[in-house]
Parts: sequence; structure tokens; C-alpha cells
Amino acid sequence: MRDLRALPKAHLHVHLESTVRPGTVRELGGEPAPEGVFRTFREFADQRAQVRGLLRTADHFRRIALEFCADEAAQGTRYAEVTFTAAAHGERVGQPEMPLQAVLDGLAEGRARYGIECRVLLDHSRRRPVERLRRTYELALRHDEVIGIGLAGDESHPLAPFAGVLDEARHAGLHLVHHAGESAGAASIREALDVGHAERLGHGIRVLDDDLLVAEVRERGIPLEVCPTSNVLLGLVPSLADHPLPRLRAAGLAVTVNTDGETALADEYARLRDVHGFTDADLAALARAGIDASFAPGPLKSALRAGVDAWLEQPA
Repeated sequence: MRDLRALPKAHLHVHLESTVRPGTVRELGGEPAPEGVFRTFREFADQRAQVRGLLRTADHFRRIALEFCADEAAQGTRYAEVTFTAAAHGERVGQPEMPLQAVLDGLAEGRARYGIECRVLLDHSRRRPVERLRRTYELALRHDEVIGIGLAGDESHPLAPFAGVLDEARHAGLHLVHHAGESAGAASIREALDVGHAERLGHGIRVLDDDLLVAEVRERGIPLEVCPTSNVLLGLVPSLADHPLPRLRAAGLAVTVNTDGETALADEYARLRDVHGFTDADLAALARAGIDASFAPGPLKSALRAGVDAWLEQPA
């Protein structure tokens, strides 16, 4: 079997605040998340909020971005689109621009040290005011490294109130990527597509609830950002063996493999090998799907695809 850390990968669904190292959490005065399955999505969100509350200074934000680059590079990630809740942090610390600028500084240093290319997606909780999404949108416009925005959080809260800002963002050329079909059903995916103009679906595993929606998502080539381990940890899927990822692929959907920040990317690929019997050719195809679904520049995509081909040509 080939070394999955050597497989060039794009990581498309990973929340920066969920990747903070346990040692860093302790140094900042917190307690890392306990191992095991969260009983509810709210329990998960509350734990992550505790970690976010530890981040107070530019050095904190710069540090977690740099450590993210180091950890991802060690896993074979060559390109990442990392999600960050910039506007909420700016409000909390009383410095609207500082958290995002510090993260961008850390990512730039990470590129210089580790050779990993990163772009940023800014997310906004569906539970929070429309005005904060507008601030998120305005932050995105001020930084070339920010390529898009999206709605996240509890999918029982509709996207409709945010439609006006999302329309503006689309017209401004920002990419739109929303969480949908994770904890809620096919209706959340329909809303993400029709109201949110989603170019990719964060998770999207519940698309299988609706055969007509499966056909539409397939025909439109809307990629799914699938995060198997996260789905199990949040209790949305009973086990990795029960995860629908193989069925999503069998339905002809564009499936990409990601972590949500809950595990390491090469380990996620390894679990697909171990639990579902995926071959190296299968895993290479998944890596290519991630590259193809990314918003990376064309030359970088070509270089990454060539790297995947070279990996597969190596002796097992």
C-alpha cells in the first residue's frame, strides 16, 4: 500500500478553529475536546465556542494558522480552503479586522515554511444576525486571499433571511459554499442551491433522501464536501462502516474527502481504505475530485493532478 501522506491532496472543508492543537488549547487556558461522540450538535457547537473564546490576540490567531499549515503539510495537503469565522471573532475582541489579518499572516508564513497554498472561506452561523453576514461579506471583499463566504451551523435555521447579502456576494464574484444536508434533509440542500447559489455543498450527505435531487446535483456537477469521521462524532451516522460515502460515489456524485477539522486528512483517507476497502486507485480518484472541486488556480490544479498521477505510478 502506498503512503497516503505522500498523496497530494486538496482540503476543502476544514474549520480553522476546530484544528487548534490540544497542546495549544491547554497553553491558552482551555481543555481539549473529550474523545468520543457528541450527544447533540449543540454540545459540539458549545465545545467549539469555548475554544474560540480562548483566541484573544493577533499572536493567538497567527499561531493557529501557522500550526494548521504545519499539520496539513505533514498530511500531504498541498492546497487548503480553510474556513474561518472572522466577523464573530472581530466583534468578540473589539477589533474587526485583526483576527482575519492575523490568520492571513500566519497562512503566509505557513506557505513560506511548509510549501502549502491556502485560501480562506469566511463562514457565518445561520443563528446569527444578517448584519454580521454583511460584515463577513465586506471583510471578504477587502482581502484577495478570501475567496468566498458561506452559511454554517444549525440547519433548522433557514437561509432565506440572508438572500440579499448572498446575491450581492455572488454578483461581486465571491464563491458561495454552504453547509447543507448534514443534520437536516434534502430541503436544506434545495435551499442552499436555490437561495444560497451554492457552488459546493458542505457535507451534503442527505442528498440521498431525494432521488430527483440526486439527479440534479449530479447533472449540475455540484461537489459534496464529505467529512466521514465528523459525521460519526456528531452522531449523524452510526459508524464509519455505515457512512453513505460509497453510496454517494455509486450515485455518480462528485465526492470529495475532508475532515471538518475533527481528524487528520491522511487518516481520513486511511479509514476509507481500512473500513470500506478502497483501493489506491479509488483514493487517487478521490484526491483528484478534491482538486477538481477546489477554487485553486488552473496551473496549481494541473500540478496537483500530476502529483496524484505520479503517486499512483509508484510501486505499492
